[in-house]
Amino acid sequence: MRRMPPRSAIIVIATAVTLLTAQPATAAPDPTAGRTAPAVITELHHDTSPVLQTIKPRHAVGGPEEDDRPGTLPHAVSKAPDPVRQSAPGSGPKTEVGLNFDGVGQGFTGPGGVFNVTSEPPDPNSAVGASQVVEIVNSAFAVFAKTGAAEYGPATTNTLFTGFGGPCETTDDGDAVVRYDTLAGRWVLAQFANVNSKGPYYECVAVSQTSDATGAYNRYSFQYNSFPDYPKLSVWPDAYYVTYNLFDTSGTTFLGAESCALNRAAMLAGQTAVQQCFTTSNAYGGILPADVDGGTAPPTGAPNVQMALGTTNTTLVYWRFHVDWTTPANTTFTGPTPLTVAAYTPACGTSGTCVPQADTTQQLDALSDRLMYRLAYRNFGDHQSLVVSHSVAAGGSVGERWYEFRLGATGDPTVFQQGTYAPDATYRWLGSAAMDKAGNLALGYTASAADQHPSIRLTGRIAADPPGQLTQAETTTVAGDGSQTKHSRWGDYSSMSVDPVDNCTFWYTHEYLPIDGDFTWRTRDTSFTLPGCTSKTQDDFSVAVNPGSAVVTAGKAAATTVSTAVTSGSAQQVNLAATGLPAGTTASFNPTSVTAGGSSTLTITTSTLTPSGSFPITVVGTGPSATHVTSYLLTVESGNGGISNGGFETADLTDWKHTGTVTVVHSGAHSGAYAAQAGAPTPTKGDSTLTQTFTVPTGSTALSFWYDVNCPDQLYSDWATATLKDNTTGVTTTPLAKTCTDGTGWQRAGAKVVAGHRYTLTLTSHDDNYTGDATYTLFDDVTLTN
Repeated sequence: MRRMPPRSAIIVIATAVTLLTAQPATAAPDPTAGRTAPAVITELHHDTSPVLQTIKPRHAVGGPEEDDRPGTLPHAVSKAPDPVRQSAPGSGPKTEVGLNFDGVGQGFTGPGGVFNVTSEPPDPNSAVGASQVVEIVNSAFAVFAKTGAAEYGPATTNTLFTGFGGPCETTDDGDAVVRYDTLAGRWVLAQFANVNSKGPYYECVAVSQTSDATGAYNRYSFQYNSFPDYPKLSVWPDAYYVTYNLFDTSGTTFLGAESCALNRAAMLAGQTAVQQCFTTSNAYGGILPADVDGGTAPPTGAPNVQMALGTTNTTLVYWRFHVDWTTPANTTFTGPTPLTVAAYTPACGTSGTCVPQADTTQQLDALSDRLMYRLAYRNFGDHQSLVVSHSVAAGGSVGERWYEFRLGATGDPTVFQQGTYAPDATYRWLGSAAMDKAGNLALGYTASAADQHPSIRLTGRIAADPPGQLTQAETTTVAGDGSQTKHSRWGDYSSMSVDPVDNCTFWYTHEYLPIDGDFTWRTRDTSFTLPGCTSKTQDDFSVAVNPGSAVVTAGKAAATTVSTAVTSGSAQQVNLAATGLPAGTTASFNPTSVTAGGSSTLTITTSTLTPSGSFPITVVGTGPSATHVTSYLLTVESGNGGISNGGFETADLTDWKHTGTVTVVHSGAHSGAYAAQAGAPTPTKGDSTLTQTFTVPTGSTALSFWYDVNCPDQLYSDWATATLKDNTTGVTTTPLAKTCTDGTGWQRAGAKVVAGHRYTLTLTSHDDNYTGDATYTLFDDVTLTN
């Protein structure tokens, strides 16, 4: 996977000893940083996959190669004493290891054949679901039963996109991440595509249709003009959040971190999805979004907290991302807000590489310039916790700094406890942390020294232990028998997850080497528990809706069946509610509560005042033991059906989704007083789009619209175009091929349509941001005719 190049900065702050630096590199101002409104980006394509079990696994081709060496993210590198170092090992019992088996790595054999390593580092991470564990490495994955038996794979990650088309299917570029959506019982897998080019770049996301990881998936691709490196995926009730480190297309200029909210409700339902994105300044990178563990959702409407290292060695920083799918202008990304922590010194100084290994002089990277995946969230009912770790200097070695934050009434985090685990001279780094339902904390990491090969170890603490101490004796899950002899890259990240069935069993995934060399890595998947968390079956339930979406005209109603099921323990009473309703809409349940295993009818009634658009509605089931949510996508069309506000005579963009630079202008309209303008008379960057999804009413057979292109450039640089996707059949046509003309005035374009079919029309104007030849396009009178 590609990495950030070094960047430079020297800042003196008001302390006697603190000097902030970062590595030399090219950095450029980011024109999107500090914006108050998100960039709204519609998916490039989506479809439904065949059942994964029926897709033949693909295998990597080509010889081994190391990914580009990581650069250094902006962070403080000054030295400071560590006041929270734990210099003695825990004296409690070792963790109770359950399963401990090799995952995807050199020589691993599963139903899909034998895996051969073709790149390093492996980027190992995994997630655990109702009955399966999915492990994913840089560009391959496998599905396991909780017994450790492989059910599918190994397979390249793009196997999941077989038949999808485009770079998501044809490239397998890595940086893959897998999560299990415990609130919906779905798997989510993502990786980027087309990164070995000058762009455009893609993030490919697949959401399973059931809790079976070998079943069918709703598949999506999202396009980026800047290279979106180091994606980190998380689950939250209102969105799937993904964060990136952005580069320019040359891969040498760091633009800042980007955080995107993907429309979770739409993706669960297999509907057209959009994402809303914010970009920070280039002072920050490596942001992690909060990721839900357990079956109790965050409070309704709670923003997603996201964290990164701060600009001083006594701070982290955080943002609060609250997404509004109905009115994107109301979406907020608040921060960065400094969060004071105990002083730390990032491991390995300015080089980032200092970790020794046995039998070689090759040292390993500590990746101490970023927080380590995940930022794990758990709602305990009486409090909400976040845990995370990063690698810091500890005397002459390296230790793992860990934190538990708690969220206050306003949703802002404060430090509840923190510590640095460095009980001896062994180097410990690349950690991952999580908490079980009892409040116990587990930490996994790699350990290495000049007389030790890199090994995988675990420790932890019990909820009632003294704050800041990892009291459990250290456990080695696998002692490596080899060292990496040529390359410094190691792991890049690991992952600690918690079984959603008992919320006690941890699963940890990391890498090790069985012999000296390179491209010989293996991974290990380990389950374990900590004392005090009973694995006695807890009463729990699930909530689902069928159908998961509906399209209605304003003033009409839609109904769906809300079903519940006992997932463990005994049945309990579940109270039902719905949130996220658009204006002029009501929801009713019959009955309003059920015993788990029963069902209710949800009726959503719109009115003539209900606005057009797609609205993700959250169905909430609350029982004594847990709260679970599922999503229902309501799409409302105008009372007459068809195109809404096609002449823009509302003087705004009502009923149109838009990205880039789009306005309504009061001069030069084709008819009436107003027209839409995509782009601007001054240079803009990339695509400016207008999108509307509609159902063709009875009697209509054709779509038409008028356009006026103002394009003083050449067609290969700037253009106007339009696409029309028939969502009923999946076929996309191009009513307006790319065109670049100047001064020709209003022209008409159109396409045939079928009554009753649902379509998405996208009107686009593209400008290359070059001074002197700005391109923009006027659109007007979008209509359906007989």
